[in-house]
Amino acid sequence: MHEPLEEYAGPALLQVAEEKVPVEVHLRGTFQPIDGRFHWIGRIRTPLAVSSGTEVVLSTEHGRATGKLSDVDPWGRFRISGVGRPPF
Repeated sequence: MHEPLEEYAGPALLQVAEEKVPVEVHLRGTFQPIDGRFHWIGRIRTPLAVSSGTEVVLSTEHGRATGKLSDVDPWGRFRISGVGRPPF
């Protein structure tokens, strides 16, 4: 089993319910010794028409993971975060 990368920027596929949307992302993460898990977070650079708090599946060429959308910036780009094996 390989160790997760610490950062990824590039194309991804975002799945919301049954819809799949190609997006650009910038993600990073670290292992947190307090809970013994890998935490990842980033920004979806592609504007989306969804609600904050939506659970999604994010896939890259390196993997796939479930994440949650949160705060949106003035340009409509969501923050995404997850815990466990990241999609990069």
